[in-house]
Amino acid sequence: MMKSRTVRYLTVATDLILMNLAFILAYAARYRWEWLLPVVFPEPYTGYLGQQFVLTLLLILTFSQHKVWRRRRGESWVDEISRIVSATASGIALMMVFTFFFQPTPFSRLLLVWALVFIVAFIAVARLLRRGILRMLYRRGKLVDRVIVVGSGEVGRSVIRTLIAQPDLGFRIIGYLDDGSGENNLGSGLIQHLGSYHDLQRVLHDHQRLHTIFIALPGEMHGQIMSLLRITRAHNARAQVVPDLLQMSLNRVEFINMSGIPMLGAREMRISRFGRILKRTMDLLFVIILGIPAVLLTAVIAVAIKLDSPGPVIYSGVRVGRDGRLFDMFKFRSMVLGADMQKDALREWNEADGPIFKIKEDPRLTRVGRWLRRSSLDELPQLYNVLLGQMSVVGPRPPLPEEVAEYKPWQRQRLSVIGGITGLWQVSGRSNLTFDELCLLDIYYIENWSLSLDVRILLQTIPHALFGRGAY
Repeated sequence: MMKSRTVRYLTVATDLILMNLAFILAYAARYRWEWLLPVVFPEPYTGYLGQQFVLTLLLILTFSQHKVWRRRRGESWVDEISRIVSATASGIALMMVFTFFFQPTPFSRLLLVWALVFIVAFIAVARLLRRGILRMLYRRGKLVDRVIVVGSGEVGRSVIRTLIAQPDLGFRIIGYLDDGSGENNLGSGLIQHLGSYHDLQRVLHDHQRLHTIFIALPGEMHGQIMSLLRITRAHNARAQVVPDLLQMSLNRVEFINMSGIPMLGAREMRISRFGRILKRTMDLLFVIILGIPAVLLTAVIAVAIKLDSPGPVIYSGVRVGRDGRLFDMFKFRSMVLGADMQKDALREWNEADGPIFKIKEDPRLTRVGRWLRRSSLDELPQLYNVLLGQMSVVGPRPPLPEEVAEYKPWQRQRLSVIGGITGLWQVSGRSNLTFDELCLLDIYYIENWSLSLDVRILLQTIPHALFGRGAY
């Protein structure tokens, strides 16, 4: 809580300084530079000191009323600036009323117009810088709020995957509480199962630095929710109750007005037709741009594979695509011949949870194959899958059929879109994530897809591929 107050106090102090700097610049624009209108009667800046003080007080009032200084995590920069514009305009309007009744001398309405423009511009830039600084600090684990989630049903998982996918929100989730079946349990990776709902008091006692409790329980558990709220307040933690809306993620709820009758509908969880066209266009452009460099690199890698070990250069394996369609996915061969036959013998060395199979120091890897895996260059032939429309550049990783056979019902949601070469989980920890966390990130990606999100993932993939973070 102290960290949030520190950020708020610094924001208020910065805004007050910028308001006064903007007023000084507005005076210069009116009387020194004579923007828009020439000056007939020059006035000294000292004559406006009283009005500057009054305007600052009025802006403090309007900024407080419009809750400009209350941080809303996840709010877009545009929405934040719209509130700043509204609060500043209200303050300028009150200043106009003040000058009408008290008739100060000197006075210039144009100066107030310039003050409005400069105040909004200065604070807008300051907010952008603040976002960048906080994003950097959050990614380094600084100033973050430690949180837990109560409930791991559909709504609870929606909250968890948002917290994992958006570290920029400034939350570090340390675990969850749930009384549900094993199907809802999320494994023991980043998100640990800390116990049942009744263990909240113990968890709050054991974790003294918990800031926020997200309660994501069904509406019929009203009594349980009220009990959890009382416990949270007693430990001076902040509680956020997430409405269940029939246990659907809010991203999947569609609000419909049918002749004045409000209705809730379930939105299909997949990328829209227009979105798929945009995504396919970007995929083809990506393949065209990388086409010639990929061919040259393929020739070099093919020679290296042939010189290193006997066997084909390209390995193809059956994968599950969108809506369960099977296809052959291509990769550079990174293992010895007969590697698939050795898989059962290595089961006890599996370091991944859930249905996936991963060994960090896999003995089946060849010398060239180990380098290909670290650099992710073994996946270069999948550009051909992208060209055929079987895969996308960005998307959930296509699974093996035997993995899909072990999926829980909620995990099958990741098959509702075309799989990709890289994805959100690859740039959020890659092989260091548990399978449940991997699925949560894939579902978050599907629910929140945008072209800008694909571009961001592609840009973040570059350093991960160059430095081999989490790849094996």
